[in-house]
Amino acid sequence: MTVKVFRGPVVLAKGLLEDGMVVTEGEKIRYVGLPRRVEKAGEEVVASGTIWPGLIDLHVHGTGGADVMDGTPEALETISRTLASYGVTAFLATTVTMDRLRLQKALANVAKAGSRLSGARVLGVHLEGPWICPARCGAQNPDYVVDPGPQDAEWVWKASGGGLRIVTLAPERPGALDLVRKLAEHGVVVSAGHTSATYREMETAIEAGVSHVTHAFNAMTGLHHREPGVAGAALTDDRLTVELIGDGFHVHPAAVKLLARAKQPDGLILISDGIRAVGRPDGIYELGGLKVTARNGKAVLEDGSLAGSLLTLDRAVYNTADYAGIPLWQAVRMASLAPAKRLGLEGEMGSLEPGKRADLVVTDGDGRVSRVFVGGREVPVERP
Repeated sequence: MTVKVFRGPVVLAKGLLEDGMVVTEGEKIRYVGLPRRVEKAGEEVVASGTIWPGLIDLHVHGTGGADVMDGTPEALETISRTLASYGVTAFLATTVTMDRLRLQKALANVAKAGSRLSGARVLGVHLEGPWICPARCGAQNPDYVVDPGPQDAEWVWKASGGGLRIVTLAPERPGALDLVRKLAEHGVVVSAGHTSATYREMETAIEAGVSHVTHAFNAMTGLHHREPGVAGAALTDDRLTVELIGDGFHVHPAAVKLLARAKQPDGLILISDGIRAVGRPDGIYELGGLKVTARNGKAVLEDGSLAGSLLTLDRAVYNTADYAGIPLWQAVRMASLAPAKRLGLEGEMGSLEPGKRADLVVTDGDGRVSRVFVGGREVPVERP
């Protein structure tokens, strides 16, 4: 097996090793620490740079012109390859609210992907909708919003081939708490999102099995001193992990700082919420049957509402470090170890430690992703 040696500053889970070394052998990390002499057959010295663990995006709809809801192997391949170019080595293919047939097609497509993708690995599905609040649709198509039925948990679990990892729903809707309990029994992370729940309703939902909050502050009841709402529960309940879209549009920098202080160390998870327009020219795109305009770094519906994002996860890391006033290594952790823990995969990935997968990112002096390795295999960095 090829031995690769990485030299430079190393981003660890608890700080930055200014002058370090990472050695990988095949698909695994073999050594992380101070520089030392390595003598092994097939040794390859990798160009120096700042070394990050591979990033993990738990909420991404598309990128590079493709969308998960396209339901084709080609679309997933495009997403996988493009995400890797921005430092993402693993992701959850995220759906939007749509009719059951098209959801089934998308879920089956992800289930069949397996290890065929040439870029970032797909770890399963994040189902966003259709069991959401009609008054909090955001960029979810209201024509397909429904309340859950008694058989929906088994339907979606089977449709995903057991690959369902996160479900975003509105826990206050009729039948939702029963769905929450059944999904939690399957080990699915149930997330409150696109919801009008009160703080008390969130407390009840947490007891039923809700343990996550989708894109904090967006499409939910906000924080008020007499009614803390979903946002208040997200900030104060340590049983909840919380997603953040750190693009500067979805959440004000001051609120990012508040989240970072409230949810340390692994309660805050950076996501992109990217759509097919990521990495593409400004113009008109489609999301769940809705027209989306991408312009000046922002994606909006015809009424001006935000529609997903044009953010990449590496940029979310730098933005969050800046907005929250935290060291870069801590922001990297929010996009690597924190999401790995959320999925129960921290023993396999999410940080640079011996025995874990050789998922690594090398950034250059300008902070751009220059090289990416997924399971020890280099993936081409292709960006406009």
